[in-house]
Amino acid sequence: MAPPLSDAVVVDVLRRLDRLTGPLVTRLGRPPELPAAERDDWWADRASRVAAVAGGLPRLVGRLADVLPLQNTVGTAVQSLVVLGVAGEHGVADPAERVSLLARVLLARDLPAERVRPLLERVRGTYAEAALGARDDRAGLRGAARTVWRAARLLSRIDAALDARPKGRLGARALANLPVVGVLGGYAAEREALRRAARHTAELLESGPVTV
Repeated sequence: MAPPLSDAVVVDVLRRLDRLTGPLVTRLGRPPELPAAERDDWWADRASRVAAVAGGLPRLVGRLADVLPLQNTVGTAVQSLVVLGVAGEHGVADPAERVSLLARVLLARDLPAERVRPLLERVRGTYAEAALGARDDRAGLRGAARTVWRAARLLSRIDAALDARPKGRLGARALANLPVVGVLGGYAAEREALRRAARHTAELLESGPVTV
């Protein structure tokens, strides 16, 4: 059995995930005129329809997606967009708080911002383009796809912890185990999982600060 992941490893991966996917969250651009009361729902519904396509694509290879492992890494990368989108609606801009929130929603790991902050200080400013890619390569639709796949590759470092991420309904997940048609089950499962991630994020933020 592999040893448990240390806080330092989790923070290192999630801080890079935040830096990588944060600009893409901005480009997804929820309509500015949308009433505040509807903004969390927009990320849970409208944004999830777009993001679930990317999250469901690995199911084209059925159960092989679990073996490779594609589904957890790509699915978690897409879920991070929704978590960070909802976090932005609630004014969460502090990197330590964002990493803490990602850990709680995606990994079910209690990692308060106070414990995250000193770990961020140790690695601040290390390799940007090596992890994120050149700035020009992150633009447009092709850039968005590259961003998701870079995020998935980054998350493969902590793949053992990704089983804790929000999941879709059991029936859709069962269909997702089949080759080719599994993409339909994968789409349905990932869309529901994204909605659950958005709801969980909003509930955590509404229940109090992420710093304790």
